Amino acid sequence: MILDHVGIAVVSIEKAAQRLESLFGYRRATEVIVNTRQRVRVAFLEKEGSLPLKLIEPWGPESSLRAFAARGGGLHHLCFRCNAVDSELVRLRELGVRLLAGPEPGEAFDNENIAFVYAGDGLNVELIDTVRRAGRLP
Repeated sequence: MILDHVGIAVVSIEKAAQRLESLFGYRRATEVIVNTRQRVRVAFLEKEGSLPLKLIEPWGPESSLRAFAARGGGLHHLCFRCNAVDSELVRLRELGVRLLAGPEPGEAFDNENIAFVYAGDGLNVELIDTVRRAGRLP
């Protein structure tokens, strides 16, 4: 597995993107995508030679991310790209990792399967097996 991106919970994608663009030279890589299953809006930022950032904003009052973002947000997850989400979940669960969500289609990844696990030590991990991004900007 390789580290694919860092997920950051934010109150506003627009404000966070502007700040990260001006502070660290990131640029918007995708449009804002609504993830109806997880009740969030997401957008990717990229910078040459650096890991992408995935900004995650609560979407609607039922979003489980709302309280976390309201407290200031911050690091939400690390995402690892693997060969196959399903087989990686089997391996990780055998090692005692707890499944949080999925596998299910991830709208930000053109509906390729994603999953979330809790790896311990306060670390949520997203698993993907694709390089696809929905809403890719030119």
